[in-house]
Amino acid sequence: MSDNTEEKPTLGRKPLGLKRTVEAGQVQQSFSHGRKNTVVVEVKRRRILGKPGEEAPRAAEPVAAPPPPVQQTPPPRPVTQAPQPRVSANDSLMSRQELQAKLLREAEEARMTALEEARRREEANKLAASEEEKRRAEENRRAEEEAERLRQSQPEQPVAEAPAAATDAEPAAAAEPARETSDGTPAPRRFTPLPQVKRPEPKVERPKRAPGGVDDRRQSGKLTVNRALADDDSARARSLAALRRAREKEQRRTHGGPQQAREKQSRDVVVPEGITVGELANRMAEKGADLVKALFKMGTPVTINDVIDQDTAELLVEEFGHRIQRVSESDVEIDTTADVDAEDTLKPRPPVVTIMGHVDHGKTSLLDALRGTDVVAGESGGITQHIGAYQVKTKGGDVITFLDTPGHEAFSEMRARGANVTDIVVLVVAADDGLMPQTIEAINHTKAAGVPMIVAINKVDKPEANPQRIRERLLEHEVVVEDMGGDTQDVEVSALKKTGLDDLIDKILLQAELLELRANPDRDAEGTVIEAQLDKGRGAVATILVRRGTLKVGDIFVVGEQSGKVRAMVNDKGQNVKTAGPSTPVEVLGLSGVPMAGDPLSVVENEARAREVATYRHELATRKRTTSAPTSFEHLFSALNTQQIEYPIVVKADVQGSVEAIVGALNRASTDEIKVRVLQSGVGAITESDVTLAAASRAPLIGFNVRPNPKARALATRDKVSLRYYDVIYNLIEEVKNEMSGQLAPERIETIIGQAEVLQVFPAGKKDKAAGLLVIDGVIRKGVNARLTRDNVIVSSTIIASLRRFKDDVSEVRAGTECGAVLENTNDIKVGDTLELFEVEERARTL
Repeated sequence: MSDNTEEKPTLGRKPLGLKRTVEAGQVQQSFSHGRKNTVVVEVKRRRILGKPGEEAPRAAEPVAAPPPPVQQTPPPRPVTQAPQPRVSANDSLMSRQELQAKLLREAEEARMTALEEARRREEANKLAASEEEKRRAEENRRAEEEAERLRQSQPEQPVAEAPAAATDAEPAAAAEPARETSDGTPAPRRFTPLPQVKRPEPKVERPKRAPGGVDDRRQSGKLTVNRALADDDSARARSLAALRRAREKEQRRTHGGPQQAREKQSRDVVVPEGITVGELANRMAEKGADLVKALFKMGTPVTINDVIDQDTAELLVEEFGHRIQRVSESDVEIDTTADVDAEDTLKPRPPVVTIMGHVDHGKTSLLDALRGTDVVAGESGGITQHIGAYQVKTKGGDVITFLDTPGHEAFSEMRARGANVTDIVVLVVAADDGLMPQTIEAINHTKAAGVPMIVAINKVDKPEANPQRIRERLLEHEVVVEDMGGDTQDVEVSALKKTGLDDLIDKILLQAELLELRANPDRDAEGTVIEAQLDKGRGAVATILVRRGTLKVGDIFVVGEQSGKVRAMVNDKGQNVKTAGPSTPVEVLGLSGVPMAGDPLSVVENEARAREVATYRHELATRKRTTSAPTSFEHLFSALNTQQIEYPIVVKADVQGSVEAIVGALNRASTDEIKVRVLQSGVGAITESDVTLAAASRAPLIGFNVRPNPKARALATRDKVSLRYYDVIYNLIEEVKNEMSGQLAPERIETIIGQAEVLQVFPAGKKDKAAGLLVIDGVIRKGVNARLTRDNVIVSSTIIASLRRFKDDVSEVRAGTECGAVLENTNDIKVGDTLELFEVEERARTL
């Protein structure tokens, strides 16, 4: 390309005079795949008069791209020839593919070296062009100032004298044509413009747009003289960022070979008591196949999903050059007991009050009176089936959180859970009914939880109400009210008439003040699941009671074996809220699954930590379920020998608490002869998988407050699966018990009616024998079941076929008389045997 600059023909150029405005030259174009084309270009320049040095940038263009550096640049021989001895020496050991890859790598190295040299030439050209432009601009400025000064000093000088004055006043301009460019061609001469000629405005920005003639390549695809006359390598050069990336890639490929692969980064690997090979490979940043291969060499054939112990993991970690950090699986669990808030961070919080008592004693009605709403109308049969959480704001502005627990015995676990998260228990006792079994159970739960109790004697408006008798009955269970010298507060209320409610609230607030309930709201939230369910439109929903901290939308949490992120929160009034402070019940959306009621909720720092804790808890629960197998041969054979009948069943309910209550009640209904086997229990509507499981096991499918979807209903009709729907737990348990009783054989009841002694044996027919009997006790009847015993050992079971006294057939013989009898299917009769007669009565079994 440098030859084009030296051999460029110039049209009309003379040693003296003005330079012509048409210039021609040859330009060599480069295309893809090594194609080239030589074209002739002509440049028409605008004739500018009056400014010395105006043509300096045009004349200096060959300086911007000097060809000698291309000639002087030594070829990249050391880069390409350095690996040559290695290739020829190891040629016999290399395969054809390795040799080809090596040659390609060396060619790429040579190309990268050439590109680097082109980049350096381009930067040098840019720097030289910039300095030249600055110098030319300064000279032009000085020439303009001199010309202006001469024009002002000699305004009336003839035009003919102007060239001479200009020649005398411009020594620098006269010396300018004497300079030569780097390629040896003389620079064009400059002439001082005539004063009367109108000069155009100077454009100083013009040289700055393309100082080197290369930068505008990226803005325009047109072929210009600057680009055509520039160096061919620099014109095709990539951007600096592309060159840098290619250089780094080549360096990694060239120098990151086997030498750097052996220098691995040493890491601190946290290893629990049990870990899968794949997880260990991720923590070590190694390939799982390499770990499996290493274990095979150690004599331990495993797959990538197998679990290995800590010792084996330590051998692998040290084998790959890392450092192990042993941790116990219990370290994964979140320990909330050690996290104690400082005293200065604690602030008062609302009390959590749980209402307990026997079924139909008016617990929910009392809460309705406090809330001013009607919740009983929403419960089937007027019975509370779930735990409800509500907040009540008193007239004085105080806030109280109420938990309403079911009173039926099937919900004992739910009541126990409610007592464990509560601060104060309000024991509701009906004044006309007295203490009932569930009331006593609630008292025991309250004592076990260690929380104070307030006795609310309800239904005092009834004529048969006797509050004093209730107080006396409470003494039997060591509950002494204040009127009788104790420390337990009591209040007479009427949920129907709404009397005594203010006294109850005052006593609750007084008890809360004595307890000094405080919590830290400025920390990560911790809470307890009061209830959980699977909503069709919202997914898994859990009612959370926040114990400390503030639960916010967007928090990442782990609850039981589930994890999630708070997508939305709904308070007890159905309003969406952004935050929930201590003692606040809210419905939380965004769970990965339905947790168990009573599971703790903890906010963690990230999703990885939440998944780790949830996975650990799930594995712990799975291990606990699967390790209940017999541990000895005695237990194994005793389990095999039991003739216990199993009654399979599939249970689906609307909330998790109902599922627990139903399964617990059915398990308690099991006996030694028949046992309930819950194949599957879950929350939500009845689905096709539930119907398929019930059909395969021939089990009834029970739905509590849920219904099947259309596909599941059609599938149940086709497979003849028994679908049973309930909304009251009493009816469900009663009918399941009846079904279980029907699976049992009827009960056989034997009644001894007579006893006789064999006095003589004589033949009767060809095969049978007759026995002469003396009736000792009761009566002997014809056709009655009998047992023949000898020395208190049963010889045979038989039936009295015929009975005679003397020669007459009789139907029965009473005690103290002798008779003859023929026994069916027995010939083993001896004198002295005892014949015992009995009747069998069959009765239906009940649980």
